[in-house]
Amino acid sequence: MEQKNVPNKPATAPRPAAPAAPKTGEAKGGGSALAAIVIPLALVISYVVWKFVMGDGSHFQGGNNHNNPMPGDYLGIVYKGGVIVPILMSFFLIVVTFSIERFLTISRAKGTKSIETFVRTVRQKLNVNDITGAIAACDQQKGSVANVVKSGLLKYQEMARERGMDKDQKILAIQKEIEESTALELPMLEKNLVIISTLASVATLVGLLGTVFGMINAFAALANAGAPDAVGLANGISEALINTALGILTSAIAIIMYNFFTSKIDELTYSIDEAGFSIIQTFAAQHGDNGVQNGVVA
Repeated sequence: MEQKNVPNKPATAPRPAAPAAPKTGEAKGGGSALAAIVIPLALVISYVVWKFVMGDGSHFQGGNNHNNPMPGDYLGIVYKGGVIVPILMSFFLIVVTFSIERFLTISRAKGTKSIETFVRTVRQKLNVNDITGAIAACDQQKGSVANVVKSGLLKYQEMARERGMDKDQKILAIQKEIEESTALELPMLEKNLVIISTLASVATLVGLLGTVFGMINAFAALANAGAPDAVGLANGISEALINTALGILTSAIAIIMYNFFTSKIDELTYSIDEAGFSIIQTFAAQHGDNGVQNGVVA
């Protein structure tokens, strides 16, 4: 939303930009606290499941997890993937947990109704210069988009009553209010996405590491003096493939979920831009340079 250049004069605004930093920090802090709980917990759960559930003797021949797994027993087969398996399992749990958390957060950010319907309602209210009605629509909608739009509308009303500023300064103040409100809401939408995007790459690398360990064991079985150890060779190859499969699966889910959430956030920011543009255009059309209201509903 481009505006005309205005004189280098400070615009009066009741809420300065400085308080934005603590609120953004609070949002990041909340994400860090959740990550500090989820990541260690996922590691502990994964290790316990791998060691005591998958490694239970009932899944192996002779009741000993050092032997081959029972035919068709997938828990025993996965256990044979080695110590990298619980790490990959924890990655999978972390991706699933934060995907659910992001889905719930972004759903709440949209509000109670369709975001397209909300933006259309606000634009209709603005077209008839019903600012109070547009604010009421924001209160009904709730969510991040409604919060940003409401901030812009409240600033609209304030600038409509302001007599000491020219038109360009008022428009700049409204635009700045919308931008600051958006900057406060976006961290809440984007937090924890960096964890999902990181695991999308790391899971593949850790799976590759497990593959390398499995191939080392396989070639070690081939290097035995005399006849090669066929069982050791099979176990090594099995370990390599299990780690590869877990790494690829976790990485694929992380990539899909990251792209899904970023596209949803882009939709929300586009809706904010659309509503903000309508607010500014309405103000520019309804108010002259002298700052006198032209029938605005305050």
